Amino acid sequence: MKSRSAVLSNMGQSRPFAETAPLQILDVDVDSPGQGEVLVQIEAAGVCHSDLSVLTGQRPRPMPMAIGHEAAGRVVEVGPDVPGIRPGDHVVLAFMPHCGTCVNCAAGRTTLCIPGGQSNREGALLGGHHRLTVGGQRINHHLGVSAFSEYAVVHHSSAVVIDDDVPFEIAAVFGCAMLTGAGAVLNTAEVQPGESVCVIGLGGVGLAAVLGAVLAGATPIVAIDPVESKRQLAVELGATHACHPRDAASLIGSLTRDGTRWAIEAAGVVPAMEQAFSLVGRGGAVVSVGLPAPDAQLTLPAVAFVADAKSFIGSYMGSCQPQRDIPRMIAWWRQGFLPVEKLVDGTYPLSAVNRAMDRLAEGTAVRQILLPQTQETE
Repeated sequence: MKSRSAVLSNMGQSRPFAETAPLQILDVDVDSPGQGEVLVQIEAAGVCHSDLSVLTGQRPRPMPMAIGHEAAGRVVEVGPDVPGIRPGDHVVLAFMPHCGTCVNCAAGRTTLCIPGGQSNREGALLGGHHRLTVGGQRINHHLGVSAFSEYAVVHHSSAVVIDDDVPFEIAAVFGCAMLTGAGAVLNTAEVQPGESVCVIGLGGVGLAAVLGAVLAGATPIVAIDPVESKRQLAVELGATHACHPRDAASLIGSLTRDGTRWAIEAAGVVPAMEQAFSLVGRGGAVVSVGLPAPDAQLTLPAVAFVADAKSFIGSYMGSCQPQRDIPRMIAWWRQGFLPVEKLVDGTYPLSAVNRAMDRLAEGTAVRQILLPQTQETE
């Protein structure tokens, strides 16, 4: 079948993307799902900084590639040997497929699946398969999803069935931002009531971490970002304090005796990572969810790891198990504890994808949602 899809052929093109148009909307041939795979009609896809990082070349990926990794939609077709998923099911797509049998999957760490990680790096579906072509040329998959498309074939482990009454534009945000941000607080850090938390970088993932900290009962919660509108939104979501990065040390110093217990770093740049480490007190820990450039290097005071018992922890997809965590996060949303809809700051047709990337690169967007089934141009 044919699918209009946003395809990136070359990384590293300059801004404004609305003019250089690195993402081309192409008619892609989509094969039927193979063993263990499902075909999904994409109804909503979130625009995430991880997508932008591929455009800029910060996250090198094989080209050409159909971009996008955070989405929700409805199942159209199911391949052989797919358990628990039927045509018509509404699903959230998660960007880390898992085999279920490797050493990490056996330990319950499915986000660190070894074959799944290899497939994602290679631009393939789990098992090394490719289901997308244009004129006979293979198009690579993005993180096993390729969400900026009308249709996508995914491994069944990437699809989490949800109730039909959850709006797609809200459901999509659970596929990355909420798993990564809230998951870092609830799963990786396991923040306890009354513990102090700061969040550095208030994009969709960082603000999801704020929501997770509120749900966990943390206090104080300090939201840190140079953009005032994002700080204001963080306070609206429940942060007790918000400040510019230059004011973070003095503010946290005034609120805590020694430094924050937890620092969630969601900016993915070295200065933010180093600042996060400086803001945690003795026995405190940084949980880093931002993805820096592959060649980025940190400089941290080595003695603090022992003398102050500080920790620096990496968290991929919030240490989540999507089949467990997406349903429970949606349940918290229903109860009013995770107002995910407040993260969505615009919906756009697929044709507006390059403009959406510009807005993201400017640093003011939180979570823009593409609606691939909307046909009109911007």
